[in-house]
Amino acid sequence: MAVHDEEPDGPSQDPEFLARRARLNERLDAARARQAPPPSALQPKGGLSGMAAGLKIASEFIAGIVVGALIGYGIDVAFDTRPFGLIVFLLFGFAAGVTNVVRSVSKDKKSPDSSQQDPLDRP
Repeated sequence: MAVHDEEPDGPSQDPEFLARRARLNERLDAARARQAPPPSALQPKGGLSGMAAGLKIASEFIAGIVVGALIGYGIDVAFDTRPFGLIVFLLFGFAAGVTNVVRSVSKDKKSPDSSQQDPLDRP
């Protein structure tokens, strides 16, 4: 028993049916065109810009900790206060690293048309 896609006497040969199907296809195409995102929205912007931003934030965080540790170690060697200078300035470096990360993330999320000015941004 063979299955036929179109029967010769079926609704697919009816001119009214063909006209309705054509109108429906046009409406569907128009609706798909309105709802489909533009092709550029599907592609990542700037290639590796997300990875670059992540590496920048990570390096700022680590740099703050390393600089704090080096300053603390230097103070410990200079004033013979081991390990208190290292501990205190390591914590300061951690705080500076976290502050840098928060600034970087909040700067990225701020919209350009924002009317609010950051209190830390001074002319």
